[in-house]
Amino acid sequence: MPKKNQMSALTSEKKSRIFAEFGGKETNTGSIEGQIALLTERINHVSGHLQKNKKDFATHRGLMAMVGRRKRLLTYLSKNNLQGYRQLLEKLGLRK
Repeated sequence: MPKKNQMSALTSEKKSRIFAEFGGKETNTGSIEGQIALLTERINHVSGHLQKNKKDFATHRGLMAMVGRRKRLLTYLSKNNLQGYRQLLEKLGLRK
């Protein structure tokens, strides 16, 4: 019996909410803070999937790519806006 496809972790409403909270407004999808928050949400979702499906290596590779992209964005943010960087880390609960 085939498994039912689960809905995507990020619906358009959820994306809008993330960008409204972190990017200033819903339409500001290019903001670094919003992009980092969106990647963090996706990383958390994929991590949960990988805990149940340990042998899903293709998804693991995608997860590593997302983590690397988030790391590059965080480095950029720390160099250009240190105060915003620190606030974002605190909001997202990264780097405990």
